[in-house]
Amino acid sequence: MAKYLLEVDKLQTVFKTGKGEVTSVEEVSFQLKPGQTIGIVGESGCGKSVTSLSIMRLLGKHGIVKKGSILFNGLDLTKISESEMRNIRGNEISMIFQEPMTSLNPVFTIGNQMMEGIRLHMKLSKKEARKYSIEMLNSVGIPRPEAIMDEFPHSLSGGMRQRVMIAMALSCNPKLLIADEPTTALDVTIQAQILELMKNIRTKFNTAIMIITHDLGVVAEMADRIIVMYAGQVVEEANVFTLFDNPKHPYTKGLIGSIPHIDYDAEERLVSIPGAVPSFQNMPTGCRFHTRCEFAMERCLQQQPDLIPVPNDELDDHKVRCWLGEEELAATQPGNREVTV
Repeated sequence: MAKYLLEVDKLQTVFKTGKGEVTSVEEVSFQLKPGQTIGIVGESGCGKSVTSLSIMRLLGKHGIVKKGSILFNGLDLTKISESEMRNIRGNEISMIFQEPMTSLNPVFTIGNQMMEGIRLHMKLSKKEARKYSIEMLNSVGIPRPEAIMDEFPHSLSGGMRQRVMIAMALSCNPKLLIADEPTTALDVTIQAQILELMKNIRTKFNTAIMIITHDLGVVAEMADRIIVMYAGQVVEEANVFTLFDNPKHPYTKGLIGSIPHIDYDAEERLVSIPGAVPSFQNMPTGCRFHTRCEFAMERCLQQQPDLIPVPNDELDDHKVRCWLGEEELAATQPGNREVTV
């Protein structure tokens, strides 16, 4: 049996446009074990959702995985047929989509949409599927689940629709759950309830979870490992404690520094990262973050750094894509004088 449930290796995803191919995800690699949770964070437009859609093979007619592999239980998802992928999608791999307003079909009732996947993958009768659907709606905190089964999506609030999406994703007890902004449009009480439900699913069924979010508080609570993405690339990866205690990449430091704390002085200002994520059609040369980085050197403008292990890391699981990290690594090699970065 494979050591990892999911292995993404040097993934490159491109979209075909009238002006040629645009690369949205480049050289993304990570592994996920059964029962493990990995968090992917970064600003909008950094490639988080495209990475998840690449795994699900839901890129649309213009998107393709051009390079790399996506191994799920040893099976390369980039090479199997669409019919084989349909058997895996929604059954062994489920996804909570980012937009609850558009993810549900407006012309079918909630019950019809809940029961479709349950009957297909779990081979239940219509009566059994309806009973199980009601139980799942109840488990995510939806009041009057029997009545909601006969409602259409437009009659529900955004938060209710999001909970329906979560119930649908969890209904077949998937081996891998991909959650793209799962707590969007939910108040803090329901958010805590949903996160607790996902934890229980992970514990009970040994489900692996890949959670995509802007909320660092959510990944701090849920994730075992965190991947920080910027402009389609992984810029830092570490276990959750290391990343928050000792971030290495300037972008990661900026994200963490922008979180408000209750013990801040009234006059203290939050850290902000100047500028915006560059367009994929007009990516800067060298390090993709150099246009926004206060530590940028001449080398950063010309050469793109690799994702390398952080020196003196005992577990050897902390990686960073930064020339400052390269210099620190070089300084620790025999024969080199120590340099403080």
